[in-house]
Amino acid sequence: MLEELLGAAAVVAAGGLVYVGAAARVVKQYERGVVLRLGRLRGDVRMPGFTLVVPAVDRLRKVNMQIVTMPIPAQEGITRDNVTVRVDAVVYFRVVDAAAATINVEDYRFAVSQMAQTSLRSIIGKSELDDLLSNREKLNEGLELMIDSPAIGWGVQIDRVEIKDVSLPDTMKRSMARQAEADRERRARIINADAELQASKKLAEAAKEMSEQPAALQLRLLQTVVAVAAEKNSTLVLPFPVELLRFLEKAQQPLPQHPQQETQQQPLPQHLQQEAQQQPLPQHPQQETPQQPRHEPLNQQRQQQEQQEQEQEQGQEQQQPPLSPSPQPSPRDGEE
Repeated sequence: MLEELLGAAAVVAAGGLVYVGAAARVVKQYERGVVLRLGRLRGDVRMPGFTLVVPAVDRLRKVNMQIVTMPIPAQEGITRDNVTVRVDAVVYFRVVDAAAATINVEDYRFAVSQMAQTSLRSIIGKSELDDLLSNREKLNEGLELMIDSPAIGWGVQIDRVEIKDVSLPDTMKRSMARQAEADRERRARIINADAELQASKKLAEAAKEMSEQPAALQLRLLQTVVAVAAEKNSTLVLPFPVELLRFLEKAQQPLPQHPQQETQQQPLPQHLQQEAQQQPLPQHPQQETPQQPRHEPLNQQRQQQEQQEQEQEQGQEQQQPPLSPSPQPSPRDGEE
């Protein structure tokens, strides 16, 4: 009898050990357990630690509650300003409701991945290229809201979404490089023009001060000469006023004369020049008719000059000795 009792106790103990071994489950700290009894959700979610289920009746599914980092494959799309880009991103999410993640969706990882890809394509089509390159924070927030809206019903919470890289075509990169270069050149020219304006104002003030004190200009000239001569060279540069060069150039150029005027300006004989100097200016013919003729003094002078010339010729003839007559041949000499 005793032996039968001991044998039964051993069988019960062995059966208990087998049952405990089949029903015992361990849930890790970062996991939650969902028990399905005969296909239906049973009770609350099992917390981390040791737990028991009914063998062959209950089924325990463990759900990871850690943050999952999921890269979104690169998506190619056309922006609102008709530029083809290729954008990839990354999603950070975690499960907040293990029962909903098990019951409401077949595979929450795959669902989040597909939702992230479609949302990224939508964001690319609604945004411009400048926003994708410079205003990524706003796009990340919009992308996070688009993914998080359907994920709430899956028991998943989206922590963060980040756009990783924006790939542009080579032609667009070269165009943007030229645009950036032109923008920098424009800013450089504006700065240079502003500097020229300020320098011109200062030079105008300096010129005004130097005009009041001429010695200041000479001192400035000497300072320039000293600055040029300080270098190791054998050439000395002296500033020369341009106005003086222009004046000398104009002075060397002869005045153009009309050919008719040149023919009229030929020199007159000496006696005609004297007569022209003594002769008064002629008046209008209408005014000369009633007046007495003014040619009488000129005729008298001419007669006096002719008389003086005749007297000089007579005096010269009287001073010359008489010429001796040449000997004429006699008729006798011819006969001989």
